[in-house]
Amino acid sequence: MLTQLLSLRHNGAAVTAIVILFWASAAALLYTQVGYAMLLALLTRVRPALGQLALGQLAPGQPAPPASGPPSVSVIVAAYAEQEVIAARVANLRALDYPAERLEVIVACDGSPDATVARALAAGADLVLELERSGKIRAQDAGVDHARGEVVAFSDANVVWERGALRALVAPFADPRVGYVCGDVRFVNQRGTNQEGLYWRYEMAVRRLESRLSSVTGGNGAIYATRRQAYLVVDPIMGHDLSFPFNMVKRGWRAVYAPEARASEKMVPTIEGEFARKRRMMSHGWPIVVRGGMLSPRGYDPLYALMIFSHRVLRYLSPFLHVIALVTSLALLGHGWVYVAALAIQLAVLGAAALGSLVPARPLLVARYYVLTTASLAAGLWDWLRHGTPVGWEPAEGTR
Repeated sequence: MLTQLLSLRHNGAAVTAIVILFWASAAALLYTQVGYAMLLALLTRVRPALGQLALGQLAPGQPAPPASGPPSVSVIVAAYAEQEVIAARVANLRALDYPAERLEVIVACDGSPDATVARALAAGADLVLELERSGKIRAQDAGVDHARGEVVAFSDANVVWERGALRALVAPFADPRVGYVCGDVRFVNQRGTNQEGLYWRYEMAVRRLESRLSSVTGGNGAIYATRRQAYLVVDPIMGHDLSFPFNMVKRGWRAVYAPEARASEKMVPTIEGEFARKRRMMSHGWPIVVRGGMLSPRGYDPLYALMIFSHRVLRYLSPFLHVIALVTSLALLGHGWVYVAALAIQLAVLGAAALGSLVPARPLLVARYYVLTTASLAAGLWDWLRHGTPVGWEPAEGTR
């Protein structure tokens, strides 16, 4: 590709096409990484009622808010080989500031080969399901099938919720338009090179703006909930984090962010481990994008369609946009200083990322995190296209 582009450097029409490719890719990258958040912030200031105009009417069968008292909640923890942390997870849920008679704790064991079942029972879970190995999604489905709560909430086994997290998580359901709520998760990394916490703080800020205007475009596995009647049964390789929010919107519900519903989770210690985790996640994410309905505009209002395009589609295309920007800036050397500067910046980031494996300085680690996590988007697509996506999962190394 590069050789062909270089051979066209003196062809006027070809140079124009390369220039267009460069500026289109560079603009798309700047927009999805920075400009989108700025646009959301502007919209929340200039048109504070925009989100209300975009909500539409209630979906058929949506309930009125409860007359009094918090709703009954079933918290479902899907677990595989979690004997080291499951007792603490159950104890944490039992200690929440929520009426005990309205809280049900369900542990859905996905064919765990260890003592997860026994330790969950000993810790005081209301129901422990011993299931055949069929993946996290099917374990969650089984938990919902047995749940008694009006609201079903979900958590990973290695997460800790703050004492008031559940009250904050279910509070938005007082609005009958809300079908899905995700909370705020903070990643803990007392040692190691991973910079996920830095990225996630930015992601949470964007999510807050999306929620204020319309609905969020993605969730997280640490803390989220849906109305029992709104719960969706999805393909077992398509996780809830990405598939639930936009599908809720398509069905007439709002998907919102509750920043006061706080949880913490131990992150993968190294950037290389984070690359592997995100690569695995995106092998589940790409099927949702390509054939899971995300790209279909049916059910989206214009604002939410813009959000999906900006925060999801363009973000997932970023590794390919980076390659285009790099190749075209190299091909345009000699056609202006801006292309020299663009190439220098890109090579500097790549060089810093490479050096970050040897020198653990924060700027170098941030560059390495950005390069590897961006590359993981393309690697996840390659994995899915090459051999599909398994439904099973293993706890990420260093997170327990």
